[in-house]
Amino acid sequence: MNADQFINKLSTCKSDKELGKVDKFFKGNDGVTKPFGVKFGDVFNTAKEFIDMPLDEINKLLDSEFYEVRMGAVSIMDFQAKRKKTPEERKKQLFDLYLSRHDRLNNWDFVDRGSYNIIGEFLMDKPRDILYELAKSSDPWERRTAIVSTYAFIKEGDLNDTFNIAGLLIHDEHELINKAVGSWIREAGKKDESRLKEFLDKYAASMPRVTLRYAVEKLDKKTKAYYMNLGK
Repeated sequence: MNADQFINKLSTCKSDKELGKVDKFFKGNDGVTKPFGVKFGDVFNTAKEFIDMPLDEINKLLDSEFYEVRMGAVSIMDFQAKRKKTPEERKKQLFDLYLSRHDRLNNWDFVDRGSYNIIGEFLMDKPRDILYELAKSSDPWERRTAIVSTYAFIKEGDLNDTFNIAGLLIHDEHELINKAVGSWIREAGKKDESRLKEFLDKYAASMPRVTLRYAVEKLDKKTKAYYMNLGK
């Protein structure tokens, strides 16, 4: 299984109707990335067929100028990372590849597609310093990886890193970081509402409005209104 075979298979799913949809999703604004004209469902299905692709071939896909081809690369990595039979050594290689090629993962959905399994799950039993480094990056997509990866911890009731990283990113200037922070502290709040309220007591008056709106979404009506009235 190689990169050329993957692209050839993906090309059989191309549709002119899909070509105009990329602009709705791609926020990387790199002036280089182009649409391939394939539905994401076809991207994911093709990625499953190529789940055993070697890392060096995945890396070639990441070099592509086409949005859906790079999404295919991330999807193959994700499928490999969460497969039970994947050895720890390969998971480490996937983790390293994701971070070393983060310049090619320059959109919110690349991050959301891959960071949970490739980064978060890998770090479950390991030091998480890298997430704090990413949270301080000048690259917004690396900052998004920092917070989105913590969903793996949230699922296990481990909330400290989510709230700590959210604190680092709470006044971020990028809207897609604001939305991610709000979304992930909301998810953490489902596990422990008191932790969410403690965070909101500290930051609700100063955090971006969109972050606050996402964060309080699942709170009861009275509590939601209280925090929204505190917001700027």
